[in-house]
Amino acid sequence: MLLGASAAAAATTQPTLSLNLAAGQTEPENVSLLLEILFMMTVLSLAPAIMLTVTSFTRIIIVFSFMRQAIGTAQMPPTQILASLAIFMTIVIMYPVGKQINDQALQPYLDERMGFSEALHTAEQPLRAFLFKHTREKDLSVFYAISKMDRPEKKDDVPTIILIAGYVISELKTGFQIGFMIYIPFLILDMVVASILLAMGMMMLPPAMISLPFKILLFVMVDGWNLLIASLVNSFA
Repeated sequence: MLLGASAAAAATTQPTLSLNLAAGQTEPENVSLLLEILFMMTVLSLAPAIMLTVTSFTRIIIVFSFMRQAIGTAQMPPTQILASLAIFMTIVIMYPVGKQINDQALQPYLDERMGFSEALHTAEQPLRAFLFKHTREKDLSVFYAISKMDRPEKKDDVPTIILIAGYVISELKTGFQIGFMIYIPFLILDMVVASILLAMGMMMLPPAMISLPFKILLFVMVDGWNLLIASLVNSFA
């Protein structure tokens, strides 16, 4: 009985995916379909990198990291919680852009009312508008200087790769600016606690240990999570 079960298990074939063009099947429409499938597989494999670079995720996760360091809680909230919250906030912020891409490009393509190339070009427009809105011209000029490309006369002439690179630099700068503003009240609280301990002669007691409960209390009393999340969402409005 065991031998029969082993033979049946060995005879079970694993599902496989094969993409090839046999002889006589090299018509343009078949080649085009294969290229579209390969493109979609590539996009899915690069989805995490795309989410990190062309959405609001970068700014949000940087601000969350600064907030945790400013309070002084090394692992609270956990990184997984902050990353998950940043992902959900990114979905909410990017919803209008995603809806435009779905209505103007994806649905017409699925309904065969638009070709693949046209749908791809149409899908780029809402995303490029979002990137241009939050990209500094100075950051774009850096990559034009690096690549030694001619400066464009209008926005439509800016390559998407250059635009994405400039957007990432702009988001890093904005995230650090917001992080600096978050640090200020907690830094003042640390200085006050350190001054009080020094005046009391308790120089061996770490000020960070004493100020931590007060920083947590301050963050809770001012409803810090609500203020922080609302400010981040409004910064993309």
